[in-house]
Amino acid sequence: MGDPGPGFVSWQGQAANSYKEWERFLQQALVQRLDFDKFAEYAPLLHSRNPLGPALVADLLLRPSPWNRYTLDPRVPLYMQTLLDLQYIDLPAILRALYRYSTCHVLADRRDTENHKENAADRSGDKAQARQKDGKEIIRWQSSFSAEEVIFYRLIKGVQGTAIKNSRDSLEVTAAMAQWMILFTAASAAFQPDEDVMMGGAGGARRNQASQQSKDDMENSRAAFVMLLLGVCENHVVLEALSKPVAKGARKALSQSLASFVPSTLQNASPIAARLEDFRTGILSRFEPIDKNKEADNAEMEELLDETIGLQNAAIPDLHVTRSRAGLYIYLNAALVGRPLIDDASLYRYLHNRYQGDIQTTAIDLILGSFDVLANAIFRNEGQKSAHLLRSYLINKVPLVLASFAASATPMYPFNSEMCITNALSRVDTNTFPTLSSLFENGLSSNPFTESVRSEFVAACCLHGLVPETSIDKLIGDYTYQTLPAGGRYVKDTLVQECLADPAHERMQRLIGELDNMDGNVGAVCQALTEMLGRLCTNHETMSLKTLCSQLARNPLNLDVLLLFDKTATILSPLCQLLDDWRYEDDQGEYQPVYEEFGSILLLLMAFVHRYTLSATDLGIRSADSFVAKLLGKGQLSRPIDELSDQEKNQLNGWIHGLFDTDGGGLTDELLSSCPPQDLYLLIPTLFHNIVLAFSTGYLTEESLKTGIEYLVEPFLLPCLVTAIIYLSNCLWTDRPEENKAIIKILQLILKPSQKMSLESSEMLNSVKNIVAKPLEIGLRTYQRQNPKSQEVEPLLQVIKDNIELSRRTGATGDKELEQWTSSGNVGLTTTIKHTIQNLTMWSLHPGVMPTPYAHRQMLVGLRLLGAQRLLNAILEELKQLTETGNGSTAYDVAIGLVCAPDATTTSDTPPSILDEAGHSPAPQQRRLSLREVLRWKAEGWKKIEKNDPAMAETVVRLYQKVEAQMAPAAIAPLAHGADEEAMNAMVDNVAAAAAASQLGMDDPMALDHSATAGLSLDLGGAAGDLNLGGGSGANTAGGIDLTGGDDMFSGLGPLDGWEGMDLS
Repeated sequence: MGDPGPGFVSWQGQAANSYKEWERFLQQALVQRLDFDKFAEYAPLLHSRNPLGPALVADLLLRPSPWNRYTLDPRVPLYMQTLLDLQYIDLPAILRALYRYSTCHVLADRRDTENHKENAADRSGDKAQARQKDGKEIIRWQSSFSAEEVIFYRLIKGVQGTAIKNSRDSLEVTAAMAQWMILFTAASAAFQPDEDVMMGGAGGARRNQASQQSKDDMENSRAAFVMLLLGVCENHVVLEALSKPVAKGARKALSQSLASFVPSTLQNASPIAARLEDFRTGILSRFEPIDKNKEADNAEMEELLDETIGLQNAAIPDLHVTRSRAGLYIYLNAALVGRPLIDDASLYRYLHNRYQGDIQTTAIDLILGSFDVLANAIFRNEGQKSAHLLRSYLINKVPLVLASFAASATPMYPFNSEMCITNALSRVDTNTFPTLSSLFENGLSSNPFTESVRSEFVAACCLHGLVPETSIDKLIGDYTYQTLPAGGRYVKDTLVQECLADPAHERMQRLIGELDNMDGNVGAVCQALTEMLGRLCTNHETMSLKTLCSQLARNPLNLDVLLLFDKTATILSPLCQLLDDWRYEDDQGEYQPVYEEFGSILLLLMAFVHRYTLSATDLGIRSADSFVAKLLGKGQLSRPIDELSDQEKNQLNGWIHGLFDTDGGGLTDELLSSCPPQDLYLLIPTLFHNIVLAFSTGYLTEESLKTGIEYLVEPFLLPCLVTAIIYLSNCLWTDRPEENKAIIKILQLILKPSQKMSLESSEMLNSVKNIVAKPLEIGLRTYQRQNPKSQEVEPLLQVIKDNIELSRRTGATGDKELEQWTSSGNVGLTTTIKHTIQNLTMWSLHPGVMPTPYAHRQMLVGLRLLGAQRLLNAILEELKQLTETGNGSTAYDVAIGLVCAPDATTTSDTPPSILDEAGHSPAPQQRRLSLREVLRWKAEGWKKIEKNDPAMAETVVRLYQKVEAQMAPAAIAPLAHGADEEAMNAMVDNVAAAAAASQLGMDDPMALDHSATAGLSLDLGGAAGDLNLGGGSGANTAGGIDLTGGDDMFSGLGPLDGWEGMDLS
C-alpha cells in the first residue's frame, strides 16, 4: 500500500477527536446554561462533523465532571431527551451509563465491606467494574438518586413508544435492567439496621437516622425504576425477543434478578410486585423449552401448596401455657408507655381471652399487675410524667373495671370483690407501697407517689361499692386516715347538669382541678368534661369553650388522664368540627375576642396532637377541605409567594404591615375581619419565613421586630406561636448562618419577653412551651453543634427545661437509654432484648414481691430499628431456648404478651382516612409491620422451616396459634357509654351489701373458692350499669406532624413584597 498522504487521519484518531469535541461541547453547554433549542440546533452540526457512538455520548453526558461530583445538573435529563429524540443515544446506552456512575455502587460497596463479606462472590462482577480499563478508579456520583428518578420516568415514555426497536435493543435493555435490579437490592441492604450499628450506641442510632434522607431518595429512584421495569417486561418487542432460543442467557439473568428484587417491593408496591412475579413465573417460564427440570418445578409448586394449606393441619404437641405474672405486666406496660391505650373494648377482650371467664382470678391479677407497673416506674425513676398517669390508672380506672366485673356477676357465678382485693394486696410489696405504721417502724423515706397508694386504692374500691367502709383498715393492714370524698361517688350526668347550671363556669373549673385527684371519682369527671366539650361545641358556646380548653391545655398530664376514659376521636372530633366550620357572624362587632376564642380551642387540639403525634385519621377527620387536616398536613411548611392566591398575598401583606409598620395603625379590625383565624394559622410559617429573611437582610430593625413580637405574645395571637416555633425549630436544622441568627433573636423575644405579661398571657405562653419544647430543644441543640461558641442557646434551653419533660408522650426512647441498651457489655440491641425475655421468664417462675425491671420502650425501639422480622426472630430464638430448658410453659406467656402488646403505630381502629376530592378513600396509609403480621407470614412457611429446624417450626406454629387465640374477637361488649345511672347506683348498693355479708360469713378472706369460680363468664354485655368506660382509644399509625420541614425552608418566597416603603424606624 502507498503512503496515505499528509491529510490522512486514522479511524482511531478520528474517534479520539470526536470524543474530545463532544466532551467539550457538553461541558460548555452545561457551563453556559445553553438553551435547549440551541442545544438541539448545535448537536446535529457537531454530529455531522464528529460522529460518535451512542454509548460514548451517553457516558460523556451522564458521568461526573471535575467540578461537579455531587449530583447531575438539572439540565442533563433535558439534554438527554434531546439527544434521544435525535437518535444520537439510545435506551441501552443511557441505562448502562447511568448504572456505571450511580450512587448505589457506593452504598452497596460500603455494605459489602462492613457486614456482607459472604456476598462478595455474588457481586465480584460489579466490583471488577469499579476500575476502568486504564486502571483508574471510577468516580461515582455522591447523590444521583433524584436525577435517576427523573430519567427513569422519562425513559418510561420511550419504552411505551419506539425506544426499543428490535431484538438487539431488547436483549441489551433486559441485561441492563437485570444489572440495575441486582444493584438496587445490594444498595437497599446498606440501610438495614444491624448489630454493628446497634453496638454503636446512640451515635450509631443517630448515624442511621442521618441516612434516612438518602434512603428516601433511593426509594423514590427505585419506585421510578420499578415502573420502568414493568414497562420493559410488558413491551411486545421485548417479549418477542425473549421468546427466541438465542435469548436463553438473557431470560436466565432476568429471572434470577427478578427473584431477588421482587420480594423487596412487596410492601410498597404489592400490585406491581404481583405483575412482575407473574411475568417471572408465567411468561418467562413459558419461553423455556420443556425439559426434565419441569418436574422439579412441579415439586416446588407442591411444596408451596403445602405451605399455604398445611398450617391449619399442622399437628404439634400441646403445651400448657401458664398465666404468668409477666404476661399481664407486659400488656399493661405497653398500653401505658405512650398515649394511653386502655380502651374498654380491647382491655375486656384481652382479659376474657386470657382468663376464659374466670373473673376472680382476672381481678386479682389485674390489681397485682397494676401495682407492679407503678412499682416498676418508680424504681426506674420514670418521674412525675409517668407516675401521675399510672397512679390515676390504678386508683381511678381499675376500681371501675372491678365494678364492671361485679355488675356481670350472678347468683350462680358470684364475684367476691373483697376477697379478690385482699388476696391481691397481700402480694404487694409493703416496702414499695408502705402503710402508715411501716413508714415509722422501718424508717422508710417518704415517697409521695407510693406512700398512700394502698389506702387510696382501697378507698376508691369502697367508693364504688366493692368493699364496705368498715373493712378499709383490715384490707390495708393498718389504721388509715383516708376518707371517702365528701361528695360521695360522682355521677357523670349530675356533674354535667351542675356545669350547665353554672353560668360562671366555676363548677367546670373545679372539675378540671379535680383531674389530679386520686379518689376514684376522676372517671366521672373526665367523662363529664368530655361531654361538656361536645355540648359546648354543638351549641357554639365559644366563650365557655375558651375557658375550658385553655385550662385543660395548661397541664399536659391532664390529657393523659382524659384518655384513660375516652377515645381520642370522642374528645377531639367536636373541636375539629367546630374549628372547621368557624365563621364570622354577619353582625360581628369585635374581632379580637373571636381570635382569642378560636386560638384557645385550637391550643387544646394542638396540645393533644403534638403530645401524642396524632394524625388527621386519629382525629376521625375525613374531609380533604378540613382546616385541621390542612394544618396537620402542611401547616408547618412555608409556601412560595407564587403559590399563594391573591387573597392570601393581601392577607400576608396586611399582617406584615400590621405587625411592623409603625405608621400602619397596628392590627386593626379591618385586617382581622379580612383574614379569618383559619387563614392566619395556615399563613404563619410563610409569615415567619418573611420575618426571618427581612430581619437577616436588614429590611427589619430590631426595634420593629420587638414591637411585632409584642403583638404576637398577646392572648389572641399566642396560640399561633405553636406553629411558628415548630417552623423556626425546623429551620435551625439548616446551615444558613444569617437566617439562623435571626431565628435565635426571634426566639429570644418570644420565650423571654421584655414586657410585663398578664397572668393569662403568661399561662398561655407556658402552654405553648409545653407543646413545642421537644422540637425546639432538638433545633437548638442542632444549632449549638453548628455554632459551638454561641452563648445564646443555653439561656433558651433553660427557659424550656421544665417543659421538655411534659412535651411528648409517645413511647419514644431517649439517647441515654438507647445507648445503655446497645452498648452495655459490648452487646447489641438483639442480645439485650433476649436478656429481657429471660428476666421476665425467670421472674414469673420465681415471683418475688418486686417486679422485674421492664421498659416497653425497648421493644418499640427494637421494632423501629431492627424491624418486625428481626425482632420476632430474637423472640423466637429465646423462646425456643427457654423451651428446651424446660421453661416453655412460662416463656410462651411472655412471648404472647410481647406479640400481642398494643402499639399505636401499628394498630388501626379508626375510620378510613381522608377522602379525596372525588369522595373516594385513597390507598391505606403505610405503616410498620407488626409482630403479629410477621408471625403469621412466618407460620405460613412453617414446612420450609421444618426441613432445617423442626424445633423452630414447632415454636413458630405454636406461638402463632396461641397469639391468634389471645387476639380472637370475644363474644363480649364493654359496658354502654351513657347507660342508665340508676342501674349503676343499684349495683353499687347491691355490691356493698354483698361485700358486707361476705365479710360477716367468711372465715378466711384469703381463701379462693375455686369450685365457685370455675367457668365464670366475663359477659359484660348484660346487667350493665353506667360505668362510662368509654370504649377504644382510636389508635392508628403514628405521625402526621412533619417536624423536619421541607428540603429548602427558605426557598421560593422571592422578593420581600411589602417590606419596601414601610417606616421601620
